[in-house]
Amino acid sequence: MDYFAGVTDALRLTFVQVMIMANLSIGIFIIGMYINLKKWGMGSTGYGAAPSKSILAFPKMLMYQMSEHAHVHNQSVLETFVLDIVFQRRILRRSPLRWFMHFTIFVGWMVLFVMSLAMFLVEMIHMVGEKVGYAHSLPEFMSPEVFRELLAVPNDVFSYILLIGIIIAIYRRLFVAKVREATIAYDSVLLIGLTVITISGFIADGIRTGRFWALGIDDPTIAPPMALFHVIISLLFCIAYIPFSKYIHMIAIPLALLANKGGE
Repeated sequence: MDYFAGVTDALRLTFVQVMIMANLSIGIFIIGMYINLKKWGMGSTGYGAAPSKSILAFPKMLMYQMSEHAHVHNQSVLETFVLDIVFQRRILRRSPLRWFMHFTIFVGWMVLFVMSLAMFLVEMIHMVGEKVGYAHSLPEFMSPEVFRELLAVPNDVFSYILLIGIIIAIYRRLFVAKVREATIAYDSVLLIGLTVITISGFIADGIRTGRFWALGIDDPTIAPPMALFHVIISLLFCIAYIPFSKYIHMIAIPLALLANKGGE
Protein backbone atom coordinates (compact mmCIF):
# COMPACT_ATOMS: atom_id res chain seq x y z
CA MET A 1 0.00 0.00 0.00
CA ASP A 2 3.01 2.33 0.17
CA TYR A 3 3.83 2.10 -3.55
CA PHE A 4 2.91 5.75 -4.21
CA ALA A 5 6.00 7.00 -2.39
CA GLY A 6 6.86 10.38 -3.87
CA VAL A 7 9.95 12.13 -5.16
CA THR A 8 11.50 13.24 -1.86
CA ASP A 9 10.61 13.02 1.80
CA ALA A 10 9.13 16.51 1.57
CA LEU A 11 6.90 15.47 -1.36
CA ARG A 12 6.07 11.99 -0.08
CA LEU A 13 2.44 10.90 -0.41
CA THR A 14 0.87 7.91 1.27
CA PHE A 15 -1.65 5.57 -0.30
CA VAL A 16 -4.42 7.14 1.79
CA GLN A 17 -3.50 10.63 0.54
CA VAL A 18 -3.65 9.42 -3.06
CA MET A 19 -7.08 7.91 -2.37
CA ILE A 20 -8.19 11.26 -0.96
CA MET A 21 -6.97 12.94 -4.16
CA ALA A 22 -8.92 10.40 -6.21
CA ASN A 23 -12.11 11.16 -4.28
CA LEU A 24 -11.52 14.91 -4.66
CA SER A 25 -11.10 14.46 -8.43
CA ILE A 26 -14.35 12.54 -8.60
CA GLY A 27 -16.00 15.27 -6.52
CA ILE A 28 -14.77 17.97 -8.91
CA PHE A 29 -16.05 15.88 -11.82
CA ILE A 30 -19.49 15.60 -10.20
CA ILE A 31 -19.60 19.36 -9.55
CA GLY A 32 -18.62 20.02 -13.16
CA MET A 33 -21.33 17.68 -14.44
CA TYR A 34 -23.85 19.39 -12.16
CA ILE A 35 -22.92 22.74 -13.73
CA ASN A 36 -23.24 21.28 -17.24
CA LEU A 37 -26.57 19.61 -16.54
CA LYS A 38 -27.92 22.84 -15.11
CA LYS A 39 -26.68 24.73 -18.19
CA TRP A 40 -28.16 22.16 -20.57
CA GLY A 41 -31.50 22.42 -18.76
CA MET A 42 -31.75 26.21 -19.04
CA GLY A 43 -33.67 26.10 -22.33
CA SER A 44 -37.41 26.11 -22.76
CA THR A 45 -39.12 22.73 -22.51
CA GLY A 46 -41.99 23.76 -24.75
CA TYR A 47 -43.17 26.37 -27.23
CA GLY A 48 -43.84 29.64 -25.43
CA ALA A 49 -42.80 28.19 -22.08
CA ALA A 50 -40.40 29.97 -19.74
CA PRO A 51 -36.83 28.62 -19.54
CA SER A 52 -36.38 25.98 -16.88
CA LYS A 53 -33.97 26.48 -13.98
CA SER A 54 -34.10 22.92 -12.70
CA ILE A 55 -31.22 20.47 -13.04
CA LEU A 56 -33.85 17.79 -13.70
CA ALA A 57 -35.09 19.53 -16.85
CA PHE A 58 -32.41 18.05 -19.10
CA PRO A 59 -32.71 14.42 -17.86
CA LYS A 60 -36.50 14.62 -18.20
CA MET A 61 -36.26 15.98 -21.74
CA LEU A 62 -33.66 13.32 -22.62
CA MET A 63 -35.92 10.53 -21.39
CA TYR A 64 -38.82 11.96 -23.40
CA GLN A 65 -36.70 12.27 -26.54
CA MET A 66 -35.62 8.64 -26.15
CA SER A 67 -39.24 7.49 -25.85
CA GLU A 68 -41.29 6.23 -28.77
CA HIS A 69 -43.54 9.31 -28.58
CA ALA A 70 -40.84 11.79 -29.64
CA HIS A 71 -41.03 12.96 -33.25
CA VAL A 72 -37.48 12.06 -34.26
CA HIS A 73 -35.78 9.14 -35.98
CA ASN A 74 -37.34 5.74 -35.41
CA GLN A 75 -34.03 4.02 -34.67
CA SER A 76 -34.04 2.10 -31.40
CA VAL A 77 -32.03 3.26 -28.40
CA LEU A 78 -30.06 -0.02 -28.42
CA GLU A 79 -29.12 0.37 -32.09
CA THR A 80 -28.10 3.98 -31.47
CA PHE A 81 -25.95 3.01 -28.49
CA VAL A 82 -24.18 0.10 -30.21
CA LEU A 83 -23.74 1.44 -33.75
CA ASP A 84 -23.59 5.22 -33.33
CA ILE A 85 -21.96 5.56 -29.90
CA VAL A 86 -19.78 2.48 -29.40
CA PHE A 87 -18.82 1.75 -33.03
CA GLN A 88 -19.18 5.38 -34.22
CA ARG A 89 -20.46 4.49 -37.69
CA ARG A 90 -21.23 8.14 -38.50
CA ILE A 91 -17.49 8.91 -38.40
CA LEU A 92 -16.70 5.74 -40.37
CA ARG A 93 -18.91 6.95 -43.23
CA ARG A 94 -16.90 10.17 -43.46
CA SER A 95 -13.32 8.92 -43.01
CA PRO A 96 -12.08 5.39 -42.18
CA LEU A 97 -8.76 6.73 -40.84
CA ARG A 98 -10.46 9.31 -38.62
CA TRP A 99 -12.85 6.60 -37.42
CA PHE A 100 -9.97 4.25 -36.57
CA MET A 101 -8.27 7.06 -34.62
CA HIS A 102 -11.43 7.94 -32.68
CA PHE A 103 -12.31 4.31 -32.07
CA THR A 104 -8.91 3.31 -30.70
CA ILE A 105 -8.75 6.38 -28.44
CA PHE A 106 -12.33 5.85 -27.26
CA VAL A 107 -11.97 2.12 -26.59
CA GLY A 108 -8.50 2.42 -25.07
CA TRP A 109 -9.43 5.30 -22.79
CA MET A 110 -12.78 3.90 -21.65
CA VAL A 111 -11.49 0.37 -20.94
CA LEU A 112 -8.46 1.72 -19.06
CA PHE A 113 -10.78 4.02 -17.11
CA VAL A 114 -13.03 1.09 -16.15
CA MET A 115 -10.04 -1.03 -15.10
CA SER A 116 -8.60 1.86 -13.08
CA LEU A 117 -11.98 2.33 -11.40
CA ALA A 118 -12.13 -1.38 -10.62
CA MET A 119 -8.61 -1.24 -9.15
CA PHE A 120 -9.60 1.80 -7.11
CA LEU A 121 -12.65 -0.02 -5.70
CA VAL A 122 -10.62 -3.12 -4.82
CA GLU A 123 -8.02 -0.96 -3.05
CA MET A 124 -10.77 0.84 -1.10
CA ILE A 125 -12.62 -2.36 -0.16
CA HIS A 126 -9.38 -4.01 0.98
CA MET A 127 -8.29 -0.94 2.96
CA VAL A 128 -11.64 -0.71 4.74
CA GLY A 129 -11.56 -4.48 5.29
CA GLU A 130 -8.21 -4.18 7.03
CA LYS A 131 -9.60 -1.47 9.32
CA VAL A 132 -12.78 -3.32 10.34
CA GLY A 133 -11.34 -6.84 10.28
CA TYR A 134 -13.01 -8.59 7.31
CA ALA A 135 -10.12 -8.40 4.81
CA HIS A 136 -9.19 -12.05 5.49
CA SER A 137 -12.64 -13.20 4.30
CA LEU A 138 -12.41 -11.49 0.91
CA PRO A 139 -11.84 -13.69 -2.18
CA GLU A 140 -8.22 -14.05 -3.22
CA PHE A 141 -8.70 -12.00 -6.40
CA MET A 142 -9.86 -9.07 -4.22
CA SER A 143 -6.32 -8.71 -2.92
CA PRO A 144 -4.85 -5.55 -4.56
CA GLU A 145 -1.65 -7.37 -5.51
CA VAL A 146 -3.53 -10.28 -7.14
CA PHE A 147 -6.08 -8.02 -8.83
CA ARG A 148 -3.30 -5.82 -10.23
CA GLU A 149 -1.67 -8.86 -11.80
CA LEU A 150 -5.02 -9.97 -13.28
CA LEU A 151 -5.30 -6.59 -15.00
CA ALA A 152 -1.68 -6.54 -16.20
CA VAL A 153 -2.24 -8.09 -19.65
CA PRO A 154 -5.48 -6.27 -20.59
CA ASN A 155 -3.92 -3.07 -19.26
CA ASP A 156 -0.99 -3.52 -21.68
CA VAL A 157 -3.28 -4.39 -24.60
CA PHE A 158 -5.59 -1.41 -24.25
CA SER A 159 -2.73 0.93 -23.43
CA TYR A 160 -1.19 0.11 -26.81
CA ILE A 161 -4.59 0.51 -28.49
CA LEU A 162 -4.82 3.99 -26.96
CA LEU A 163 -1.24 4.75 -28.01
CA ILE A 164 -2.02 3.81 -31.63
CA GLY A 165 -4.94 6.25 -31.66
CA ILE A 166 -2.77 9.01 -30.18
CA ILE A 167 -0.03 8.46 -32.78
CA ILE A 168 -2.61 8.75 -35.58
CA ALA A 169 -4.01 11.92 -33.99
CA ILE A 170 -0.53 13.47 -33.77
CA TYR A 171 0.20 12.50 -37.37
CA ARG A 172 -3.03 14.11 -38.61
CA ARG A 173 -2.37 17.31 -36.63
CA LEU A 174 1.16 17.59 -38.02
CA PHE A 175 0.99 16.30 -41.59
CA VAL A 176 -2.62 16.56 -42.84
CA ALA A 177 -2.97 20.14 -44.04
CA LYS A 178 -6.74 20.42 -43.58
CA VAL A 179 -6.55 19.11 -40.01
CA ARG A 180 -3.46 21.16 -39.16
CA GLU A 181 -5.10 24.40 -40.32
CA ALA A 182 -8.20 23.68 -38.24
CA THR A 183 -6.21 22.87 -35.09
CA ILE A 184 -6.36 25.41 -32.28
CA ALA A 185 -4.33 25.63 -29.07
CA TYR A 186 -7.20 24.06 -27.13
CA ASP A 187 -6.97 20.92 -29.29
CA SER A 188 -3.21 20.75 -28.83
CA VAL A 189 -3.43 20.99 -25.04
CA LEU A 190 -5.85 18.06 -24.90
CA LEU A 191 -3.74 15.90 -27.20
CA ILE A 192 -0.49 16.76 -25.37
CA GLY A 193 -2.10 15.98 -22.01
CA LEU A 194 -3.39 12.61 -23.20
CA THR A 195 0.03 11.80 -24.69
CA VAL A 196 1.87 12.67 -21.46
CA ILE A 197 -0.51 10.52 -19.41
CA THR A 198 -0.13 7.52 -21.73
CA ILE A 199 3.66 7.72 -22.08
CA SER A 200 4.19 8.30 -18.33
CA GLY A 201 2.09 5.21 -17.61
CA PHE A 202 4.22 3.10 -19.95
CA ILE A 203 7.45 4.44 -18.42
CA ALA A 204 6.29 3.91 -14.83
CA ASP A 205 5.26 0.32 -15.58
CA GLY A 206 8.46 -0.27 -17.58
CA ILE A 207 10.69 0.87 -14.71
CA ARG A 208 8.72 -1.28 -12.26
CA THR A 209 8.86 -4.42 -14.41
CA GLY A 210 12.16 -3.81 -16.20
CA ARG A 211 10.61 -4.00 -19.67
CA PHE A 212 11.20 -1.95 -22.82
CA TRP A 213 9.56 1.23 -21.58
CA ALA A 214 12.07 1.46 -18.69
CA LEU A 215 14.32 3.32 -21.19
CA GLY A 216 17.38 1.72 -19.61
CA ILE A 217 16.54 2.97 -16.10
CA ASP A 218 17.23 0.15 -13.63
CA ASP A 219 16.92 2.12 -10.40
CA PRO A 220 13.75 0.78 -8.65
CA THR A 221 13.49 3.91 -6.50
CA ILE A 222 12.45 5.91 -9.59
CA ALA A 223 9.36 3.74 -10.22
CA PRO A 224 7.24 5.11 -7.33
CA PRO A 225 7.77 8.80 -8.24
CA MET A 226 6.96 8.08 -11.89
CA ALA A 227 3.85 6.16 -10.89
CA LEU A 228 2.88 9.02 -8.58
CA PHE A 229 3.23 11.54 -11.41
CA HIS A 230 1.14 9.33 -13.71
CA VAL A 231 -1.58 8.87 -11.10
CA ILE A 232 -1.84 12.55 -10.19
CA ILE A 233 -1.95 13.86 -13.76
CA SER A 234 -4.44 11.15 -14.71
CA LEU A 235 -6.75 12.08 -11.83
CA LEU A 236 -6.60 15.77 -12.65
CA PHE A 237 -6.70 15.57 -16.45
CA CYS A 238 -8.83 12.47 -17.14
CA ILE A 239 -11.43 12.93 -14.38
CA ALA A 240 -11.55 16.37 -12.77
CA TYR A 241 -10.86 18.32 -15.99
CA ILE A 242 -13.36 16.57 -18.28
CA PRO A 243 -16.51 18.62 -17.45
CA PHE A 244 -14.58 21.87 -17.96
CA SER A 245 -12.85 20.94 -21.24
CA LYS A 246 -13.56 19.95 -24.81
CA TYR A 247 -13.50 16.33 -23.63
CA ILE A 248 -17.06 16.89 -22.37
CA HIS A 249 -18.02 15.88 -25.91
CA MET A 250 -17.41 12.27 -24.81
CA ILE A 251 -20.54 12.69 -22.71
CA ALA A 252 -22.48 15.35 -24.62
CA ILE A 253 -22.33 13.72 -28.07
CA PRO A 254 -23.61 10.29 -26.93
CA LEU A 255 -26.44 12.04 -25.06
CA ALA A 256 -27.31 14.03 -28.19
CA LEU A 257 -27.28 10.85 -30.28
CA LEU A 258 -29.56 9.10 -27.81
CA ALA A 259 -31.91 12.10 -27.76
CA ASN A 260 -32.12 12.08 -31.57
CA LYS A 261 -32.07 8.29 -31.87
CA GLY A 262 -29.12 8.44 -34.21
CA GLY A 263 -29.48 10.27 -37.49
CA GLU A 264 -27.18 12.89 -38.91
